[in-house]
Amino acid sequence: MVTIPVTSALILAGLLYLRGWLRVRRTSPRAIPMWRAASFLSGLVSVWLAVASPLAMLDEELLTAHMAQHLLLMTIGPALILLGFPALAFGIPNLFRRLTLNPVLCWCASAAVLIAWHVPAVFALGFRYMLWHDLEHTSFFVAGLLFWQPVIPSRPGGCPAQWSTLLYLFTATLPCDALSAFLAFCGRVVYHAYLNVPRHFDLSALQDQECAGALMWTCVTFAYLIPAVLVSVGLLSSAGNSAAARDSLRSTVADAEAPSNL
Repeated sequence: MVTIPVTSALILAGLLYLRGWLRVRRTSPRAIPMWRAASFLSGLVSVWLAVASPLAMLDEELLTAHMAQHLLLMTIGPALILLGFPALAFGIPNLFRRLTLNPVLCWCASAAVLIAWHVPAVFALGFRYMLWHDLEHTSFFVAGLLFWQPVIPSRPGGCPAQWSTLLYLFTATLPCDALSAFLAFCGRVVYHAYLNVPRHFDLSALQDQECAGALMWTCVTFAYLIPAVLVSVGLLSSAGNSAAARDSLRSTVADAEAPSNL
């Protein structure tokens, strides 16, 4: 059963992270604050909820549960994990960071994985065969880690966000919006496997699909909107500080060049 090995692997990852976190704090106490460690562990919990909790047992009976899995694996879990500075805690070289920082590559990988696994024929493979099902979950998680790389710095003082980050986040919502709108408003059951499964919460297969589309639309919007707001505030604050510094410098220079009244 997949639950035991996945749970064990996540516990091991958490323990190794905490060991690295304590090591880093001994030399640089402020490098990885406690809230970042809590974020990393919360990310591991998100992954566990997606693949090893009772939610995972519902994914073949409720498309909404299946969609919640994808959101945890691709959007929420990876972001929380990367906020914990795992590269620093695990001692991963900066070279790996540079190899995964191409925004175009990260965006395309994320969009391709999302779209490919929701093509009905490919979706059916993951529904029928455990190997494909595991591959689906793994690809969602890896794509999520790639997607957040250009947005979340891997170390203290890492590459600051740019205005292009806002465009990156905005365009990332487009394939998600298109898919979720299609599921919510197409008026027919797209994934036929859900027509012949036990019903939960008095939801028909079509209602379940509409809920799944609405869940994806809402969660992805907020998941990308929140970092976009934080990036905007940070950029505006930096611009304001730079302008204030320039004004102060001009004032100092002007005072120095002004003729003395003595």
